[in-house]
Amino acid sequence: MSALPKWYKPLVVVALLWNLVGASAYLMDVTTSPDTVAKMTESQRVMYESRPVWFVVAYACAVWFGAGGSLGLVLRKRWATPLLVVSLFGLVAQDAALFSRPEVRADATVVGLQGAVLVIAVLLLVLARRSEAHGWTT
Repeated sequence: MSALPKWYKPLVVVALLWNLVGASAYLMDVTTSPDTVAKMTESQRVMYESRPVWFVVAYACAVWFGAGGSLGLVLRKRWATPLLVVSLFGLVAQDAALFSRPEVRADATVVGLQGAVLVIAVLLLVLARRSEAHGWTT
């Protein structure tokens, strides 16, 4: 293994924390109680209740494989790369579902947040591949 840059460990720990926040958001989303759904605005409730199952599966893949891949980077393991690939595919599928809805495309906050999440996911995959190329992972 080649020498690890000083920025590597702090960066991958932050990446893991970032992905754990995403996993936490997923858990809160899928465990939302019927009472909480009933308190949503009509448009929020319609959007929440009309999500296809594949959207929720894509969301789960994005966050859980992202967290696993980030953990792999922390542990300096090559298996981080395939996990981050699956995470990115899940995110792209999730975004395809989200942005197929005109009301979502019109929401600058959602577009900005999802755009940032996509950029971070791509950068994590680039980091994983760079880690392999430089011998930072085994």
